[in-house]
Amino acid sequence: MDRDLTRGPVMGSMLRFALPMILGNLLQQCYNIADTLIVGRFLGKNALAAVGSSFTLMTFLTSVLLGLCMGSGALFSIRFGQRNEDGLRESVRASFVLIAGATVLLNVLAFAALDYIRVFLRVPEEVWEPMRAYLRVIFRGVAATFLYNYFASFLRALGNSVVPLIFLAVSALLNIALDLWFVLGLKRGVRGAAEATVIAQYVSGLGIAVYAWLRYPRIRCLRSLRVRRSCVREVAGFSLLTCVQQSVMNLGILMVQGLVNSFGSTVMAAFAAAVKIDAFAYMPVQDFGNAFSTFIAQNYGAQRHDRIRSGLKGAILASMGFSIAVSILVCAFARPLMGLFVEATELEIIAEGARYLRIEGAFYCGIGCLFLLYGLYRALGRPGMSVVLTVISLGTRVALAYALSAIPAIGVTGIWWSVPIGWALADLTGLLYYILRRERLLSRA
Repeated sequence: MDRDLTRGPVMGSMLRFALPMILGNLLQQCYNIADTLIVGRFLGKNALAAVGSSFTLMTFLTSVLLGLCMGSGALFSIRFGQRNEDGLRESVRASFVLIAGATVLLNVLAFAALDYIRVFLRVPEEVWEPMRAYLRVIFRGVAATFLYNYFASFLRALGNSVVPLIFLAVSALLNIALDLWFVLGLKRGVRGAAEATVIAQYVSGLGIAVYAWLRYPRIRCLRSLRVRRSCVREVAGFSLLTCVQQSVMNLGILMVQGLVNSFGSTVMAAFAAAVKIDAFAYMPVQDFGNAFSTFIAQNYGAQRHDRIRSGLKGAILASMGFSIAVSILVCAFARPLMGLFVEATELEIIAEGARYLRIEGAFYCGIGCLFLLYGLYRALGRPGMSVVLTVISLGTRVALAYALSAIPAIGVTGIWWSVPIGWALADLTGLLYYILRRERLLSRA
């Protein structure tokens, strides 16, 4: 199932590689949507607010691991494109040790800081108890998140995007079944929703790790944990900046979550549901951006300048076309989409959530372009530029969210408008940088 992206039709190769990634991450959203939908429909507004705020926090925590895995995956892709088996094997060993250590540290810190989270996120008293119960369980799945994302990044770097999809599909279906059983059948409340998610995560994480170990002999070098400092520095150069980029992005979102929480449980519940719809809507362009990054990285390693340029043009057209179509759908069906998550009688929640979706949904081209820029600079060995774009996007979002929401005439709507403005400024910066430095960037390939 491995795919060499340095040969064959440019867009055909990219799209065939991207499709399983898109399907896989849409299924990944099913983890969170299943929790949100079942909790919102059967456990009420406070439980929905608790799970929604927990999702934002977990997204921030796991973004550290995701960033490390994505950065390592870019290096794996370059080594694969260079046909450098020894370099690939050593990079795999070094990155595994680095990210496994980060996983242990992150898990310890998460449990140690649990009681401080309420203050930081400004969680109302009526929401905190179910949120705390949910988090105490969900934190136990951090190791599973590492296993799945590490081995999925490795397989995708070799052009294999199908196997991660298979394991994720099994896990997502299991999660939905266990959600229904634990929440409705066993009456375990939000704790049951968290237990269902963690069990499903370990199925996918352990499953893909065993598959990779058996299928790819180069993985078995992990039995020897000795690594050269030079290799660790190289892995860190790719991984840590991507980790910083992902962490900054989700830290900004976490800060916005705290601001949203200050408006009370109704706005919290609306935000919790709308964010899930929002993420589901633009997830395909995010995954396409990651597939595009692997394509660019393999061709960067193989020094295929022509394919890099052709791939960039085709990716922009595909991403913008999809974004426009999804924008139309989300704006047109915002209220019915919100109605999937909350009872029809919750008119205030539905109205606020629909307002959020119509503002964000009208500008999906902005986030689609930004994901392509992230992937491009990561693949060309410039992850620092991705950090710059993230700081611009999220810095603008956080600053405007706090400034605009403090104006009584604007209120919470200012938080929603801050997002597309941040996307636009980051896109402008990233495109100008590429136009001005294009020849120098590609000459390194």
